[in-house]
Amino acid sequence: MDIDAASADCQAVLDAVGEAVIADREFLETVIIGAVARGHVLLEDVPGTGKTLTARSLATALGLSFSRVQFTPDLLPSDVTGTHVYNERDRSFEFREGPIFANVVLADEINRAPPKTQSALLEAMEEEQVTVDGDTHPLPQPFLVIATQNPVEQEGTFSLPEAQLDRFVVKTAVGYPEEEGEVELLRLRAGRAERSPSVERVLDPERVRAIRAAPEEIRVDEDLLYYMAQLSRRTRADRRVAVGVSPRGTQRLFEASRARAVVLGREYVTPDDVKHVAVPVLAHRLVLTPDAKVEDVAKARVIRETLDEVPVPTL
Repeated sequence: MDIDAASADCQAVLDAVGEAVIADREFLETVIIGAVARGHVLLEDVPGTGKTLTARSLATALGLSFSRVQFTPDLLPSDVTGTHVYNERDRSFEFREGPIFANVVLADEINRAPPKTQSALLEAMEEEQVTVDGDTHPLPQPFLVIATQNPVEQEGTFSLPEAQLDRFVVKTAVGYPEEEGEVELLRLRAGRAERSPSVERVLDPERVRAIRAAPEEIRVDEDLLYYMAQLSRRTRADRRVAVGVSPRGTQRLFEASRARAVVLGREYVTPDDVKHVAVPVLAHRLVLTPDAKVEDVAKARVIRETLDEVPVPTL
């Protein structure tokens, strides 16, 4: 698939999802960038802002199978991955697939489950397979996890392990709509009988796979490679940061920058692409020092200041 066709498809998906989800176009672009980059997306915001609707609408527009897992404190890993059950007719155990076996999996309120259950997604997110009782099962392709979580300060939540946070290409927030957007939300609700809006199917699995392959054709100049590496390395030297961006994070920055170029219909990456995706790609990977947490330093602020400090290459 050429870049122009991939970009047109991405814009069509954005238009379709935007008719159901009242949110900034930039937010929707960040979500689809995560999908095009063959990664996973983490949405954090208070209840009622449209996180679940965003995931369901994106899956429908992409023409992909959708599964939702409601994470709760009593959820077990086998409730996500599946388990072996005894078949009395054949007198043997057979594997019964869990909800993880779908193209788009919504891990709803993922931080309400204990870390043991959260970690059940690690292998699926990294290797696109699950291992149950020693047997490995491949997941459907394409595969995308969209996880939602409530702010960590809310009651009954668990912080996601750093290893799992590192698996998400982007982390972003829906945010509250502007006044006109909220009024439009009410207009849409008045025009239908159902509470949730519907979305038209735009693509199919084969076309989605082609779009996700398109970033491999995007050109990235050598100076930009050094720029991305310098951004990550600068976070490791920041006195406010205990653990900086990992090499995996640098690679995800590269992949997300190429994905943004595809979404915008360009055959090459610009410094603006890198700067645009830096905060959603890198901020959630930082582990701040105790002093920085006491001073209420925001991770996004650390990344923005890093962007200001590292010289931008001239292409």
